[in-house]
Amino acid sequence: MAETQQALRPDEPIIPQDPGQALLLWRRFRKNKAAILGALVVLVMILAALFARQVAPYDPLKPDYQSALQGPSSTHWFGTDELGRDLFSRVIYGARVSLTAGVISVGLALAIGLPIGLLSGYYRGFWDEMVIMRITDAFQAIPFLILALAIAAALGPGLSKAMIAIGIGLTPGVIRMVRGQVLAHRESEYVQAVRALGASDARIMFRHILPNIAGPVIVQASLACASAIIAESSLSYLGLGVQPPTPAWGSALRAGQGYLTIAPWLSYAPGAAVFISVLSINLMGDGLRDMLDPRMKNS
Repeated sequence: MAETQQALRPDEPIIPQDPGQALLLWRRFRKNKAAILGALVVLVMILAALFARQVAPYDPLKPDYQSALQGPSSTHWFGTDELGRDLFSRVIYGARVSLTAGVISVGLALAIGLPIGLLSGYYRGFWDEMVIMRITDAFQAIPFLILALAIAAALGPGLSKAMIAIGIGLTPGVIRMVRGQVLAHRESEYVQAVRALGASDARIMFRHILPNIAGPVIVQASLACASAIIAESSLSYLGLGVQPPTPAWGSALRAGQGYLTIAPWLSYAPGAAVFISVLSINLMGDGLRDMLDPRMKNS
């Protein structure tokens, strides 16, 4: 009986089961100074987006034609745009758009890809090899940004449609990653043990396999969020995402394109916001990957 109970437990649980294990994971994460820095920057971005009304010194939509195209100063930290709107306020409000697009797009990709990947990897067979994976391969043969652009063009402009396009574009990668993880776990000793005890397929997949592939899923989601922010900014830049006058980093880059020689700060601020946010999320994702790596269990 003791041997059976031991077999039911995976060798390296991903989800912390006690405070001691959570503390161990935190110790692994904090060893990566770059990941800590990235997490702090992401936290600041989230707080700024949530409390944009309190943080932004000006109304991002209110024009002030007498202040048009002013350079960075103590009054307007990032300068003003062609309509005299404060660029710092617009960048802060643009963080709301980018973070919302990142989270919802990744959530949509997980909602579609996670169950498909679980079922495909667990049952395998004709539907897995000849249908699901071949369709996934076909989508992955198209570069992600091109695929998102094509879907967004078919759906039309707008933030909600852009998020759907990005989510669909991210889904094939989620399916393949989840399927690969399920294939690695489906013949494990703990899965064979619960199967021998009469557990249903649904219980094995969602109660036993899914918690033990949560680590790679979390890492994939964090890195996909960075890709989603780049995709949303690209679609907004091309006019398929957020529509003016709503503040967005991509549309701000597009507006600043015509003023590069006389007002380059119009492009510097939103471009730096995209760069810093994506870099920070990637650094945090690398830290999460190291933290959840079973090979570092003795670290």
